Amino acid sequence: MAKVELKGIGKVYDGNVRAVDNANIVVDDQEFVVFVGPSGCGKSTTLRMVAGLEEISEGELFIDGERMNDVPPKDRNIAMVFQNYALYPHMTVYDNMAFGLKIRKTDKKEIERRVNEAARILDIEKLLDRKPKALSGGQRQRVAVGRAIVRNPKVFLFDEPLSNLDAKLRVQMRAEISDLHNRLKATMIYVTHDQVEAMTMGDKIVVMKDGKVQQIGSPLYLYNHPINKFVAGFIGSPPMNFLSVKILEKGGQLVADEGSFELVPTADQQKILKDYIGKEVYFGIRPEDMTYLKSPAGKNNMQMKVSVKEPLGAETHLYLATKNQQVIARCSPDIIFQIGDTVNFEPLMEKAKFFDKETERSICDDVKSE
Repeated sequence: MAKVELKGIGKVYDGNVRAVDNANIVVDDQEFVVFVGPSGCGKSTTLRMVAGLEEISEGELFIDGERMNDVPPKDRNIAMVFQNYALYPHMTVYDNMAFGLKIRKTDKKEIERRVNEAARILDIEKLLDRKPKALSGGQRQRVAVGRAIVRNPKVFLFDEPLSNLDAKLRVQMRAEISDLHNRLKATMIYVTHDQVEAMTMGDKIVVMKDGKVQQIGSPLYLYNHPINKFVAGFIGSPPMNFLSVKILEKGGQLVADEGSFELVPTADQQKILKDYIGKEVYFGIRPEDMTYLKSPAGKNNMQMKVSVKEPLGAETHLYLATKNQQVIARCSPDIIFQIGDTVNFEPLMEKAKFFDKETERSICDDVKSE
């Protein structure tokens, strides 16, 4: 397998439309890296430049130490799995998987060995004589993955391969692709807009927005140490809550004044927030870091009204309204509320984040891209 390096990669269309801007990404040998972000962020364009399906406007691409900018796709020794499967409808599963090898004039016995081995790995041995129309969506996806496996490429590329599957099958295929990575010990780059897929599958995540890489790191590092408000809101489900607060000094300590309540930052947070006295910042807290209080407490008590409740069985999500803002709390299912009830919650301030109102950068964390 191989290491993939993107050095200052950029993609410009029509002279001034910048789809990808100065992407610097390293995918180590045998690593599973996920590009994630909203539609139009440049993640698929970046993947297509690695594949050679898009011309690189700026920067350099290296695979296994070799510069690939001008190397045709067929000579890059990569295999790509597309969102729409891209199977030949008139061919059997066997022929679909074998087609690329036949084009390369691979020996027939070697083709048979590779196809049967891939079919065994993907548990589609009984489907080899069928045509795509006789397969379910999940089976078609396995065939598309099998076609990539038989190539024995240096790098596997996945472009939102699970988008066309139903929710239950997506969970199953997510686990299967992760298991496949562990068995093949392959270098894989996976593109998705689904942060749950990114968190559960990736060794490393590349978060993108508006063509720019926002942050790179392991799933838990990005969850615990987001570099800015966008990453904090994108990673995690339900997403992090953000409240606009004003930093004030009262009684010898700093408070974050929301208007309906005041929160006292930790001692470490207060050291940094001294530079923001009199200014508005974003206060961020995850739904799972809010604790229900049976009775109002003096310090850090957020008193709000229940506007929406979502019982999910193992937990309940409560949408809670202040005078001007709304947050979500993740609660135990045995806590029963009615719409309109006034409730009290306490945020775990050690887990809270503060973001600059103008730059949206994290204030109190010493955050980096890993």
